[in-house]
Amino acid sequence: MKDNSYAIKIVNMSKNFKLYYDKPNTLKERLVFWNRKRPDDREVLKNINLEIKKGETVALIGINGSGKSTLLKLMTKIIYPTSGKIYVHGKLTSLLELGAGFHPDFTGRENIYFNAAVFGLTKKEIDKRLNDIIKFSELGEFIDSPVRTYSSGMYMRLAFSVAINVDADILLIDEILAVGDQHFQEKCYAKLHELKKKGKTIVIVSHSLDSVKDLCDRAIWIYEGKIREDGNVNKVVDDYLKECA
Repeated sequence: MKDNSYAIKIVNMSKNFKLYYDKPNTLKERLVFWNRKRPDDREVLKNINLEIKKGETVALIGINGSGKSTLLKLMTKIIYPTSGKIYVHGKLTSLLELGAGFHPDFTGRENIYFNAAVFGLTKKEIDKRLNDIIKFSELGEFIDSPVRTYSSGMYMRLAFSVAINVDADILLIDEILAVGDQHFQEKCYAKLHELKKKGKTIVIVSHSLDSVKDLCDRAIWIYEGKIREDGNVNKVVDDYLKECA
């Protein structure tokens, strides 16, 4: 795609998952579930068309199971669409699953090198940013402990600290900021505001709607695998809350 004005563009995209059932073990289960030999094909996202401009800060909102996280994973190309196309312009980093990409037996410091290398940084670049990553994480002496000893909040501190220091053009975040203490959450949102001012593209999945209103300019409401509403963050969030009331 030649148009580089967009950070992310999704065209006629759908995503199906195969739902497998446990094999029946008893004669009764075989009789009751005789039609479960073949997996069900479940359409999670349905003909999504979406454009996110460079420098936009966008929230994906909706109830659990609506397809928000799947859409974010498709943007990262962790998974791929069943049909349609996804175009990404710019270096991308993501925070999708707590501790994803960390090796439990290695220290926080060692995992910084592994994780940042996955995002495309050289060892020299990581060396240069190492102190900033450790300082932001506030892990102190725990940075040299195996990450299997970390709490969920410590995982989040380390993951977020790495992600914001790889100097990506696009940052994707899936509810990970709900983990951890209030102080560090506020620190993370302050950093996101800073990245927003620098013109970075941010896409965030969150149930913290007050934070979404404060950070984002635009919200996309996903409902049963489709885009129900897309527009000004205050209007879309208010419409969503009315529906949920």
